[in-house]
Amino acid sequence: MTQDALYDRLKAALPSDRSIVLVGLMGAGKSSIGRRLAKKLGLPFSDADAEIEAAAGQSIADIFAAHGEEEFRAGERKVIARLLAERHGVLATGGGAFMSEETRDRIAERGISVWLKADLDLLHKRTAHRTHRPLLRTADPRKVLSDLIDARYPVYALADVTVESRDAPHEEGVASVASALLRHLEQKRGSA
Repeated sequence: MTQDALYDRLKAALPSDRSIVLVGLMGAGKSSIGRRLAKKLGLPFSDADAEIEAAAGQSIADIFAAHGEEEFRAGERKVIARLLAERHGVLATGGGAFMSEETRDRIAERGISVWLKADLDLLHKRTAHRTHRPLLRTADPRKVLSDLIDARYPVYALADVTVESRDAPHEEGVASVASALLRHLEQKRGSA
């Protein structure tokens, strides 16, 4: 199947009342793949972290510093709930968003969750030179990522669809997500 045919079939199969919600750790590719997937499907794209910063009028790092992680997570839950209620499209969530049962329930009601699963080496490579991630502002960011993998991957595994995030061109990652989504939707339709 050509890529054009893949995206056409996925557009036809997508429920009009559900968003595609990308979950996974920082560096997995949620924003870059999400933005490109939305464009291919002609859907709006939202980045939850960018929306949180816009709503708060400050960066995530500043929110963490001024108010702490718990306050940030409360705001994150509200913003994601609003985004899911307001429009259907492609939504990239922050790495910790799916850890909230309330957010997982909201995503299950209004979306199709896609876990971009990446290994430690890839995540470390992609986040090594980024200074805007509060959880990685530590002497050993690789250890933090490893601990996050241990804590979060069992929860991310609850997502509707899992796609391996690889060190490959973005277009390959987008096509992998589209193929996995199409398989998921066709299987659901077949079992209905």
